[in-house]
Amino acid sequence: MALQDKVKELRDAATAQGKDPVPCEYQGVTKERISAVLREIDRYSADQRDAVFALLDDVNDSFYRLQFSSFPAGIKFCEGATVAHVACHFGILQRGQGKSDREGRDYWLKPLWEIGAIVKVYFDTKRGVFIPGHPVAKSPYTAYCLAEDFKLILRAPDGEWRALLADWTKADEIRQRLEFQAKLAEASRSQVDTKHSDLIRASCEHYVPRFLPGYEVLYIDDADGERIRELDRDNFYRAGIEIGLTDSMPDALLWNPDLDWLWVIEAVTSDGEVDHHKMSNLTALAKRCGKKGIGFTTTYQTWNAAARRQGKYKNISPGTYIWIQDDPTKHFLAETFDSK
Repeated sequence: MALQDKVKELRDAATAQGKDPVPCEYQGVTKERISAVLREIDRYSADQRDAVFALLDDVNDSFYRLQFSSFPAGIKFCEGATVAHVACHFGILQRGQGKSDREGRDYWLKPLWEIGAIVKVYFDTKRGVFIPGHPVAKSPYTAYCLAEDFKLILRAPDGEWRALLADWTKADEIRQRLEFQAKLAEASRSQVDTKHSDLIRASCEHYVPRFLPGYEVLYIDDADGERIRELDRDNFYRAGIEIGLTDSMPDALLWNPDLDWLWVIEAVTSDGEVDHHKMSNLTALAKRCGKKGIGFTTTYQTWNAAARRQGKYKNISPGTYIWIQDDPTKHFLAETFDSK
């Protein structure tokens, strides 16, 4: 059953018992107080208000419990929630409608984590706790929560919160807060497995200069948040590339301006090789954008990792390359044998 269906069941169960699906306040904070604070910092919208209200929820268990039966009991929603969790909370639980648009995160999460009101966290499954930052890109365990100092402002008495907020929004305070969060996030990277991001970067830093001279990196998909950032858009425009909703997004996309060729790198630590579907999809993108050609490489960290994947799936598309990080001085072309 999909997450949104399970959240709807929560709402329906509360309604059937004659209860409100959500209380008037969480942690002593009402939506009226949230609205007043957000208006004071020119960040108000109904979606942002309801997203903040969701992230105060210390009544409901984490929605991870609805997704993963192995997720520990006793962890509350407010300790860390994904974009989808927040969207279901305020779209379904609060409003009785559908799950809000996931891409709405740019409108109801990003404006608040840019100033440090919302912080990025990651659930470390080995220790069973949330840690700062998003050290593992595109993980289902990347989440968000409210910053403790922002919650203090929301909970402050009527005669005090404006003064606290005025100090909190000073430029130096924001800068120091974001710098501190960045240091915590960097420290988290050393505590968790970041193999995929590391392999993408190794592919760009070692494979590309050796085997793809003249190619420049246009795009790397190794972070959470906006999948296509402003810098990426500038690079795509410069290279004459227009990405559509149906286009596959590779781990790294390169361009040789002299040849006007594209090159795709897929770094595999769990799945995602250049298979027939991905090759066909991205070849169509290159043709649509008028490129003269496109090449493909699948990279692995070790021969053992490549053998485990290909021994089972054998899904490397003919006409593409394989590169092994711990055997970096050569790459291999996959070809189809024609017995004719």
